[in-house]
Amino acid sequence: ALSVMATRCQFENSNEVGVFAKLTNTYCLVSPGGSENFYSVFESELADDIPVIHTSIAGTRIIGRLTAGNKNGLLVPSTTTDQELQHLSNSLPEGVKVRRVEERLSALGNCIVCNDHVALVHPDLDQDTEEIIADVLGVEVFRQSIAKNVLVGSYCALSNQGALVHAKTSIEEQKELSALLQVPVTAGTVNRGSDVVGAGMVVNDWAAFCGLDTTSTELAVLEAIYNLQDADQSAIVKDMRDSLIDEYA
Repeated sequence: ALSVMATRCQFENSNEVGVFAKLTNTYCLVSPGGSENFYSVFESELADDIPVIHTSIAGTRIIGRLTAGNKNGLLVPSTTTDQELQHLSNSLPEGVKVRRVEERLSALGNCIVCNDHVALVHPDLDQDTEEIIADVLGVEVFRQSIAKNVLVGSYCALSNQGALVHAKTSIEEQKELSALLQVPVTAGTVNRGSDVVGAGMVVNDWAAFCGLDTTSTELAVLEAIYNLQDADQSAIVKDMRDSLIDEYA
């Protein structure tokens, strides 16, 4: 059985887990470099269920910010080398498509946030890219901003269970997003008050990873919104969530 929880880790001295890793329900990508420790945290939580793949993208380590993906596929920028592409094709599970995308906004992970059903994308994303997202990832695509921010992938972390968005997202907008995404949406922070939740953590339907600086309150909110905890905790968490919003308001 899957033990369900959020795990804290660090890439070298960075808390920005969502910069150096990409997590979906069928695979996990982890950047090379970093300490073996970073990789082994993912390995120990995930390896029984999904492959944990070491890869660079375009020769860089910021793979979480350059790629977008879900259980059906992985989109990588046009700067991805043939060798990287080949390595990904060989390592990804059967039936997961990998596609190189010619897109001016090449930090795909900052411009696209998706789960297995829906994608929110930067309003200026190319029409061709939108069609590729719909086709390869098998999702409905919505052009959107979050708390007046067009980098939706930086300010939202999304699974099939829930979404965490920038702490300054209004209640009105949370409701609107929730209706689009068809999952509960909560405004909050990770890594002790960071709004950049997309870059600060990764999540799938049974696991979440965030930076070592993440507070226990933040952790509890994560576990609640992504449904990574037992039901009896949820009442406590609601209070915590309220106190968290007050604290960083």
